[in-house]
Amino acid sequence: MTGSRPAQQRKVFAASAIGTTIEWYDFFVYATAAALVFSSQFFGAMDPAVALLTSMATIGVTFIARPFGSAVVGHFGDKIGRKEMLVLTLALMGISTFLVGLLPTYAQIGIWAPILLVLLRFLQGISAGGEWAGAALMAVEHAPANKRGLWGGSVQIGTPVGLVLATGSFLLVAQFTTEDEFLSWGWRVPFFVSILLVAIGYYVRTKIDESPEFREMKAQARQETAPIIDIFRQHRRPLVIGTLTFLGTNMAGYMIISFLLSYATNTLGIDRTDVLLVQVVGSFFWVAVILATSYLTDRVGGRALFIAGFTLQVLVAVPFMLLVGTGRVLLMYPAALLLIISLGLTMGPQSAVFVSLFPTRVRYSGASLAYAFGAILGGGPAPFVATYLVQRFDSPFAVGIYIAGAGLISLCAALAIRRTDLVGLRHGPEATKDPSAHGDDHSTTLVNS
Repeated sequence: MTGSRPAQQRKVFAASAIGTTIEWYDFFVYATAAALVFSSQFFGAMDPAVALLTSMATIGVTFIARPFGSAVVGHFGDKIGRKEMLVLTLALMGISTFLVGLLPTYAQIGIWAPILLVLLRFLQGISAGGEWAGAALMAVEHAPANKRGLWGGSVQIGTPVGLVLATGSFLLVAQFTTEDEFLSWGWRVPFFVSILLVAIGYYVRTKIDESPEFREMKAQARQETAPIIDIFRQHRRPLVIGTLTFLGTNMAGYMIISFLLSYATNTLGIDRTDVLLVQVVGSFFWVAVILATSYLTDRVGGRALFIAGFTLQVLVAVPFMLLVGTGRVLLMYPAALLLIISLGLTMGPQSAVFVSLFPTRVRYSGASLAYAFGAILGGGPAPFVATYLVQRFDSPFAVGIYIAGAGLISLCAALAIRRTDLVGLRHGPEATKDPSAHGDDHSTTLVNS
């Protein structure tokens, strides 16, 4: 089997991009609101500094939920199919996001307001835990033999495009409301819009075919009874590599997605519209870098791009924070672009590399768990820890060291990737049979050539 028909491949490419964009729109709408309004709306009884820390900490609730989503959705994704799980995760994310928009505030129902907020954020985390890997698998397993890196990029661009839509929705609402109106009801509008976007994504995803590699595996009855157990027994090394490489990527992403907005508006006192515009401009550039590096993945290898990206993250982390810390909006643009280049270098090849780390029969579970564990260590605590470091040291320098440290850990993991670690890609131009791949073909395509 050499993949899907060209028409189906194009449909899957579009469905992957649209579905993950909508999923991340929902996810980032919450993160944006947490930085701008949740501290006053849901934690108003606290001291303002503590309320902000608590609001930013709720972003991390999703990372506690992700392993549960990864385990459950990954298990059924390897047993039942990728397509069904993708439809389920999109619906769960959309419903949770819409309900956040309906929540009463602390002034209206007291302690139940933050409790319900955290519960809905937890459900978002369940969805996120199973969404990314399924979308990556569908895109890469459907892809033409020599375009698996590029097709994997269709999933990765969902992050910055989702951020553009989420940030743009808040920008638009802010333009047509007063400060009191924005805090009263305006912030809810982006959450309500989610239900329309999810309906579109749900329709698109129901129209695509199941992954050809999964269909072949199911026809040959090669499915694992307990994929999660098999991951921890036989695939610990790729799980660790995936986890640690994603740590630095996810950390850098949440600096752009959440912390930058919170720090600039709440600590530096910059107008939120100016900072949101920095995010929008940066996100367009982010898309371009991801598309370029996903294209390069099929030519120079994912390992080489990982090494370049994490090296750059280590080098630019402190300058990024020092430029932002000046409080000058014009300097925030080059600061954001520096970190986004490093981020795009590691995000572009990520889907194809993660898919290649695991054989087909446990691929959904393995990729989901690596993604979830990396997010827990990287992005999960990042907004809270970065906010604490700024309050503790009254300087952005400590946050720069924090970002650089995460990049250094991921760089070491990328350097540790060996040719024999990438067992899952079956149709790369340099694919050879590898008896260690447990029944799956071995590809050298994504290792540094």
